[in-house]
Amino acid sequence: MSAIVLNNENFNSEVLMSGEPVLVDFWAEWCGPCRMLSPVVEEVAEDAQGFKVGKVNVDAAPDLADRFGISSIPCLIVFSGGKEVKRSVGVIPKDDVINLVKGV
Repeated sequence: MSAIVLNNENFNSEVLMSGEPVLVDFWAEWCGPCRMLSPVVEEVAEDAQGFKVGKVNVDAAPDLADRFGISSIPCLIVFSGGKEVKRSVGVIPKDDVINLVKGV
């Protein structure tokens, strides 16, 4: 499954009320490091088992970026049970992205 496009309308239902962990990528089109991480996040989404992957364009949903204190992008946040449990800022390898979600 590909990453879910998240916005103000679906964030609560897709992420905070999800029965499984959710990896959320906060990104922007103009961000070079985001463009480097994006294909990695998409690969992880395609192979995801036991968790979902979503993406928030911070320019399209600045309220969500503010709500979660996003000051640097790309920023990956893992949510479980409606709460943030892990966070990573910057470009990381695919294995590190997967390890971020493992065991949550």
